[in-house]
Amino acid sequence: MTEIVAERAVLTGKHLIAGEWVGAEAEFSSDPAHGPAHRFAVGTPELVDRAARAAEAAFETYGATSRGERAAFLDAIAHEIEARGPAITEIGTQETGLPEARLEGERGRTVGQLRLFARHIEKGEYLDRRHDVALPDRKPLPRPDLRMIQRPIGPVAVFGASNFPLAFSTAGGDTAAALAAGCPVVVKGHSAHPGTGEIVAQAIDAAIRTTGMPAGVFSLIQGGKRDVGHALVQHPLIKAVGFTGSLVGGRALFDLCAARPEPIPFFGELGSVNPMFLLPAALKARGAEIAKGWAGSLTMGAGQFCTNPGIAVVIDGPEARAFAEAAAAALEPVGAQTMLTDGIAAAFRAGRDRISAASGVREVLTSTCDLRNATPYLFATTGRDWLADEVLGEEVFGPLGLVVSAADFDEMQAIARSLHGQLTCTLHMDAEDGEAARSLLPVLERKAGRILANGFPTGVEVADAMVHGGPYPASTNFGATSVGTLSIRRFLRPVCYQNMPEAVLPADLV
Repeated sequence: MTEIVAERAVLTGKHLIAGEWVGAEAEFSSDPAHGPAHRFAVGTPELVDRAARAAEAAFETYGATSRGERAAFLDAIAHEIEARGPAITEIGTQETGLPEARLEGERGRTVGQLRLFARHIEKGEYLDRRHDVALPDRKPLPRPDLRMIQRPIGPVAVFGASNFPLAFSTAGGDTAAALAAGCPVVVKGHSAHPGTGEIVAQAIDAAIRTTGMPAGVFSLIQGGKRDVGHALVQHPLIKAVGFTGSLVGGRALFDLCAARPEPIPFFGELGSVNPMFLLPAALKARGAEIAKGWAGSLTMGAGQFCTNPGIAVVIDGPEARAFAEAAAAALEPVGAQTMLTDGIAAAFRAGRDRISAASGVREVLTSTCDLRNATPYLFATTGRDWLADEVLGEEVFGPLGLVVSAADFDEMQAIARSLHGQLTCTLHMDAEDGEAARSLLPVLERKAGRILANGFPTGVEVADAMVHGGPYPASTNFGATSVGTLSIRRFLRPVCYQNMPEAVLPADLV
């Protein structure tokens, strides 16, 4: 194993465009939770054009690299990120307010998924190779020789996420999947953590140089207003977009992608309330235990996870009321937590006010938070009021829970059917709940990309079988995942070669 030598990272405050660190006249200042602020160059549509053209030029070479060469590149990126681990943790905690343990764990996930994709493409199964041999003597018509393989689609745009400065940002899952597929990447860095993004970009730049990859295979553009994001998704050389963020922002970019003269796929993860359904036997036997686990999941990372389980659906009765009281008792000792940005904190308070003002909602636990802090809140409502008001099903990004008490199991099913698309749904059940679970499961399969039993959805395993996506508005493409090896399929397309001589075929087909 190669020894990891710690690199001392020095911020340039510049963009990385095809191997060059480029400044700009306009600058913006980072807004860290603590520690020093730094100045960064502001992106422009002109820089987007430069990066996209460099990516297209690089695709001619990078798209034809061998799987082994790309695997070595991904391994090199992981190595360079690890070499900069202390610097990444230091500035990441300053910019986001996340604790060191969270940043170090997320860094481990980031390098782990880069290496996972390296091993995945080495195996070659993702290519889905198919061969129908020629049947020249077939009657009434002969069959040609047909070979099919998955090929990279071209340059990909990736938008960094606010809540995952590493795993869903500069070298996160979208970037790793696109690079593994053979697609150059242009990243629009998130302004909540520009220093973290730059140090990771330095790691990628170093890996490009050590492995001899074309410089245009990766670019990072920092800051900028909406015109930069719009220029990126509308650039004619960009062939797909990966996005993790808000429903409003993601839908706007999705519409721009669809309105292009050449529409392109927009793979957006846009939010979810991740409802839990507590079935009667489990609620009676383990209600207090489930409530305690829910409180921990609800407040993890100040509730700033896309899989945060914001809704608990129960059947009304003494056990339901005891569950709500137990959840409140578990949430009450949780102190104020720093949120990722002032804007996210303000949006959390607005969501809290929206829920508390809804008809039929009562307060179970209230607290006080201001500035960039978040404290937990718990509300309760009836199934009837839930079904009458879609506002109650809208995501509140932060540590806020809502207990929905259904009158009976039929109303619980009606609540399940009323759901919009979700990333996850959870069934808490005991053996006696089997019939009810079997009845709910076909409904939930149509609502979510991942269905859990007796667990909590925060924490997404990076693996072959993981699905992190779901019907709209959880994501814009219900057939895709943004986590796990299956996510590489977003940046590939099938190509069939008919009667093609072997000397001309792609190496992976011979």
